Amino acid sequence: MKTSRAKHQIAGTTVFDGEQARKGYALNKMCFSFNSAQNRAEFLQDEPAYCDKYSLNDEQRAAIASRDVLRLLAAGGNIYYLAKFAGIFGLDMQEIGAQQSGISKDAFKAALIEAGK
Repeated sequence: MKTSRAKHQIAGTTVFDGEQARKGYALNKMCFSFNSAQNRAEFLQDEPAYCDKYSLNDEQRAAIASRDVLRLLAAGGNIYYLAKFAGIFGLDMQEIGAQQSGISKDAFKAALIEAGK
């Protein structure tokens, strides 16, 4: 007997599940490559060619070009790999969280502090 599982829905959130993992494989593989300083430099030198190297689709290329974390997540990006991409541009996890939340970094930090009380 085959059972079906309803896809988890969290308002305003892209759930990273098996479908998203398959969708984002090339994007996440490229972002993982940014562990190497040489690869980061190669990306910065010729971004379109570097995206070609990993066969990113149009949605992923547009998300990379826009530097929009929410678009990257929707394109199959995994936040842990995307952090490597964001690091190229000096973004930290609080800035990524603020972008995901639609608020400033200072407001995001304040919300973290308040949540910890």
